[in-house]
Amino acid sequence: MNEPLDRRVDRRAFLARTAALGAAGTVSLPAIAEAAPVPPGEPAAVAVEPRPEAVADPTELTIAEAATLIRRGRLRPEELLQACLDRIRAFDGVYQAFNTVRTDRAGTGSRGPLRGIPLAIKDNYFTAGTPTTANSFLFAGFVPPFDATAVARLTAAGAVVLGKTQMGPLATTRATTPDGRVTTVNAWAPDRPEVDPGGSSTGTATAVAGRMATSGIGTQTGGSITAPANAQNLTGLKPTMGRVSLHGIIPLSYTRDHPGPLARDALDAAIMLSAMAGPDPHDPRTQGLPRVPDLVTAATPVVRGGRVRLRWPTRIGVIPGYTSGDSPAARARAAFLDTLAGVPGVTLVDVPLPAEWELLTGGTFNNVRLPERSEPFLPQLTGDLRRFGVSVLGWLQGALLGADEYLIGQRAKVVLLDRVLTDLFARCDVVVQTNPVPFDIIGLPELGLPIGFTPDGLPIGTILGGLPFGEDRLLSIAAAYQARTTWHRRRPADPAVAAAAAARPRLSALDVLETME
Repeated sequence: MNEPLDRRVDRRAFLARTAALGAAGTVSLPAIAEAAPVPPGEPAAVAVEPRPEAVADPTELTIAEAATLIRRGRLRPEELLQACLDRIRAFDGVYQAFNTVRTDRAGTGSRGPLRGIPLAIKDNYFTAGTPTTANSFLFAGFVPPFDATAVARLTAAGAVVLGKTQMGPLATTRATTPDGRVTTVNAWAPDRPEVDPGGSSTGTATAVAGRMATSGIGTQTGGSITAPANAQNLTGLKPTMGRVSLHGIIPLSYTRDHPGPLARDALDAAIMLSAMAGPDPHDPRTQGLPRVPDLVTAATPVVRGGRVRLRWPTRIGVIPGYTSGDSPAARARAAFLDTLAGVPGVTLVDVPLPAEWELLTGGTFNNVRLPERSEPFLPQLTGDLRRFGVSVLGWLQGALLGADEYLIGQRAKVVLLDRVLTDLFARCDVVVQTNPVPFDIIGLPELGLPIGFTPDGLPIGTILGGLPFGEDRLLSIAAAYQARTTWHRRRPADPAVAAAAAARPRLSALDVLETME
C-alpha cells in the first residue's frame, strides 16, 4: 500500500482553503493538490471470520463480520434487521435512543458492501419520507423530500436505515426533548441518567453500543462523535472538513460541522467512511480535495511473523499532561501508550503545544462559531423564540456577536491552524488528545477509541488527531491497537426494565449554554 495520504497533501493549500471558508463561506474554495498523486485503486474486499459469540447473536456482529456472513449465505439481511428490531422493542424504552424506528424491510435485498446492514441515523440528516426534526420545535413535522448525500451513499451501498436517533436540540447538547428533558442514557449506565452519554450524537452512540444497530452516523461540531465514542466504548471517526458532504444535514456551523461514523471498531469505521466520503456537486466543501484513499486496507491490521505491526512508520506525539495524575483515565492513557510503544513502527515523542494554545482554543475565540448557527435561522429569530426551546441562548449570542469579533476570530483560527501544521506536526504525524475542540475549530481529523474502564465499569477512551486527510493513518493506529487489546469487544449488560422509571433530569437554557457545542 502507498504511503499515507497526509504526507502527500499540500498543507499550505489546506490553510488557504480554511481561511477562505471562514471569510467567504463555500464560494470559490481553492483546490488542495496531492504532492505525489497516485491513481485510485479498488478497496480490499472485507472478509472477516466472525467470532462464535457473534454468530450466536447477530446483534453482536460488526459490519465486517455481518457482511462476510451475508456474502457467504450464512445470514439473511432480514434476520439481522429483525434481531435489531427485537432489541429495540425490548430495551429502547430504557435507552430512549430512537425517536423514529422504521419497521419496513426496504433495502434488505440491496446489493453492495453494506448490504443489509442496519444503521442508526442521527436526526439532523435528511431522510426521504421519514421525519427529520433535529429534536427541535422548529422542525416539528418536517419530512424531507430527499436523503442527505451521506445517507444516500450508505443506502446505495446496501445499508438499511433502521431509524432516526435522539440528539441534542439542534445539535447543541446531550440528547433531550426540545424543552430540555433528558432522553437518551449511556448504554453502560442505563439506570443512572446523570452519567453523560457524550455529546449531541448520543442517540446514535447508545443505539450502537446497546446492540440495537450494527453501526450509525453522527455529526461533530464540538466533540459529538469522539465524545460519545469515548463514553460508550465505540470507535468514532470525525473526518477532515470537506471529506464528507454536509448536503441535507441541518446546519450548526458551516465551517465546523463534520459528518462521520460511530462504529464498533476501526475496520467498521473505515467501511462506513469509505461509503460516505467523496465529492458532492451540492457541497463545494467536498470539491477539489485529494482522492479518498483505501481506508479499509488502512484499517486492516498488518501481521508479520505472527506479530502485529503498524502499516506505516509513525511518530505519535504526546502532549503535556496527557498521563498526569492518578485517575483511572490517566492510568488508562499510560497503559495505552505502553501498548503503542510495543507496536513495531510506532515512535512516541513528547510534543509541546503551540504558542498561545489556551488563548487560541479557549472560549473567547471558540465563540466565533456562534454567528454561523444564527445566520441560517435569522427569520426564525425575529419570531417566537420559544421555538428554539432549550437551545435559544446560543442562537441569541450568535446573532449579537459583532462583525469585528467574528473577523478577529476567523484570523485567530488561521493562526491556530498554521501553528498546528507548522509547529506541532513538525515533530509528529499523529497526536494524542484529551479535548476534541481545538481540532474541530480547524477542521482536522480525529478518531476516538476505547482504552479501558473505570472501577465502576464505565468506558474510558482517548482521541487521536491527525494531519489534513490523515484518516488512513489514524485508522491504521487504531486497528493495530485493537488487534492487541479487547476493550472494544466488551458490550454493556442488558438494562433492567425498571431502569426506564428512573427520574431523568431536565436541562435549563443556562445548562445548555454551558455545555453546548
